[in-house]
Amino acid sequence: MAAPCPEDPSLERHFKGHRDAVTCVDFSLNTKQLASGSMDSCLMVWHMKPQSRAYRFAGHKDAVTCVNFSPSGHLLASGSRDKTVRIWIPNVKGESTVFRAHTATVRSVHFCSDGQSFVTASDDKTVKVWSTHRQKFLFSLSQHINWVRCARFSPDGRLIVSASDDKTVKLWDKTSRECVHSYCEHGGFVTSVDFHPSGTCIAAAGMDNTVKVWDVRTHRLLQHYQLHSAAVNALSFHPSGNYLLTASSDSTLKILDLMEGRLLYTLHGHQGPATTVAFSRTGEYFASGGSDEQVMVWKSNFDVVDYGEVIKVHRPPAPLATSSGNLPEVDFPVPPGRGRSQESVQSQPQEPISVPQTLTSTLEHIVGQLDVLTQTVSILEQRLTLTEDKLKQCLETQQLIMQRMPP
Repeated sequence: MAAPCPEDPSLERHFKGHRDAVTCVDFSLNTKQLASGSMDSCLMVWHMKPQSRAYRFAGHKDAVTCVNFSPSGHLLASGSRDKTVRIWIPNVKGESTVFRAHTATVRSVHFCSDGQSFVTASDDKTVKVWSTHRQKFLFSLSQHINWVRCARFSPDGRLIVSASDDKTVKLWDKTSRECVHSYCEHGGFVTSVDFHPSGTCIAAAGMDNTVKVWDVRTHRLLQHYQLHSAAVNALSFHPSGNYLLTASSDSTLKILDLMEGRLLYTLHGHQGPATTVAFSRTGEYFASGGSDEQVMVWKSNFDVVDYGEVIKVHRPPAPLATSSGNLPEVDFPVPPGRGRSQESVQSQPQEPISVPQTLTSTLEHIVGQLDVLTQTVSILEQRLTLTEDKLKQCLETQQLIMQRMPP
């Protein structure tokens, strides 16, 4: 039976609250929260439920450059130009733990799929791996010779991929801490990189206006896209693995059909450079941010799947495809009930593997509570240390007063 014809993406809502360019966005596991960071040094957590107030987290001393929810959605990591990483509990209190080891701007933060560790990339030319619950720096990967813009774990957590201003993309083995391969095909700074959901491919975006897709097993270049007219700042894979979303300084977002190796949509919404994009965990929505200080939420529509199920079947992208030239564009916002686009491509039916919902929910709840408990203990330890320091200062002051008093 043929899959139903897909619809055009639609702009669902936009959030205003940042006071400078938006640099990063990420959805929580259940898509109930959307986090964004900005050059205004603040982290915002928006609620997808209408009429709900957003949380504004202030703690970083400079621009927030990256955000990422933990796999459970109970923790939120952020990196900043102040050289620190913070792990927040995304509730109304907005308490956080600070991680320090980088010596320059932190450009990227990403949790491993088990939530036990996270990886960061920095202008100090290093990639660093940290323990989430032990709250400590573990080790560095140090072969890049310029700023590192992005680093991501593979879906199975065994590999790390990094992108740098040295024009290379490097693939690392987490266990041996060795660089497995360097991809040198980009003609400029590499701004963003991510793993395909299958873990067999990576996609990277660059200041040379291109997007490239490689096979991590053979290291062969599979696809090359030159569709944007300015730097490509960010990219995100759809969870099905069939589509790739990009954001560019040419102010557009583009959706690429990886199975066909061609452009599916060009979306116009931001005034000025589009700086960041991210699909939700189910792919039902995607978010974008720009230098216009706005966060936009779009409904995908183009991939017809049962969003209540976990997508388990991933197909690798089509063989080498090079795309450029004049392709149809879709202007936004889109009015309700707009007709189907001729550029749409029918999605392939998936074969989801179901897991008992009660078991999944219970396990997610336990993991989430452990995350929150760990962070709460850390925050209490920090407060205890501060109290001890203040007590020491009081005792030292008292001793000085006693010494100065006449006998």
